[in-house]
Amino acid sequence: MLRRLLGRLGAAGLLLLLVSFLVFSLVSMAPGSLETTLLGARPASPELIQNIRVQYHLDDPFLLRYLRWLADAAHLDFGRSIVTSESVSDAVSARAVVSAELAVLAFGVAATLGVPAGLAAAAWAGRAADRLITLSAILGMSAPPFAVGTLLIYLFGVRFPVLPVYGAGDGPGDRLLHLILPATALGIGLAALVVRQTRAAALGVLDQDYLTFARARGLSRARIQTTYALRNVALPIVSSLGLVLIVALPGAILVEVVFSLPGVGSLMVESVGAKDIPVVQALAIFSALYVVVVNTGVDLCSLLIDPRLRDGAAR
Repeated sequence: MLRRLLGRLGAAGLLLLLVSFLVFSLVSMAPGSLETTLLGARPASPELIQNIRVQYHLDDPFLLRYLRWLADAAHLDFGRSIVTSESVSDAVSARAVVSAELAVLAFGVAATLGVPAGLAAAAWAGRAADRLITLSAILGMSAPPFAVGTLLIYLFGVRFPVLPVYGAGDGPGDRLLHLILPATALGIGLAALVVRQTRAAALGVLDQDYLTFARARGLSRARIQTTYALRNVALPIVSSLGLVLIVALPGAILVEVVFSLPGVGSLMVESVGAKDIPVVQALAIFSALYVVVVNTGVDLCSLLIDPRLRDGAAR
């Protein structure tokens, strides 16, 4: 198990190194001069352009510039924003709190709705309840989060104004109220994905002999599903929940824009529009790190859930 863990961490490190090189390379190869982009709206003069070239080491060879940038990034130093002159690390960390809270709530919505509904659909396979749940899941997967968010804004912000639809609020209680609709808009599509994955995994388990024997013993449906079925479909469920966390990343960008949330997603949109290169580079690296951490966490949870994987890793 330790060998597998070390292997996964090594692969994650190599992946992050590759992503960092690609991000730096693509920015360097973007159309136009880096000096013009880094100047932003400031008037260009030969002296200012020369200062920019010296500040960002643009006269150095490409590989040397990349290694210098990588060394700074390893210390979480991504420079300063072109637009606000604020430290990039401070700007990202300030926005990350809202995005993290949104992701946790959306994940809770997806897990709370998706896992029980998927198990119920598998238990009633072929019946009307199964068809209704499957149809609902298809509709949920087909509806973009920003469209669901717009509908929720109309229903609960305009038609029946019971929940706030703008901003992140102040204080824990107000923040929770402001995040209910965004988390619901993001979580509905993610829950639909969990329903499909859970139903497919449970269908292969519910016909096993040990569940038939449990039903013959007179055990209740709820106990069979929670004690026997859920334990044996936990591995694919964990994998689907990890996939949900990864899929939530691009969806959160649009949801934050729709609800005017000051999160990482809206920061990405603003930075790309303003050609704020240091911020875009930092967000790309943090996005890759997020995906790597989620995948590594799913692997570790899989090792803890299924002893057979630990035995295979030990050999």
